[in-house]
Amino acid sequence: MEDDAQQRQLNIHIDPDVMAGVYSNFANISFSDYEFTLTFARIDHEVEEGDVPGVVVARVNMSTRFMRELLEAMNDAYSKWSSREGIRNLPETTDRGESESETETET
Repeated sequence: MEDDAQQRQLNIHIDPDVMAGVYSNFANISFSDYEFTLTFARIDHEVEEGDVPGVVVARVNMSTRFMRELLEAMNDAYSKWSSREGIRNLPETTDRGESESETETET
């Protein structure tokens, strides 16, 4: 294949009612020899007695190969996010921002 071969790009369409996504604060992962199933739910943690109510908001079945690729992509994204948040929360960054605003206020 030639080096200058045209690259293919994904052209994914999404319905407007799906575009907003769903909120989940609970996930369950099950698997077989051939696939993984991720079940996402919204749980009401404010209930103090009895069973904790919840509703499944999404369920995704995927091949073991795709699960491995998804896990690698999620680890990469989390690492990048964690690094960015760590830099953002450094004392030097926080102190500099506060001292500059205090200095401007004092003059």
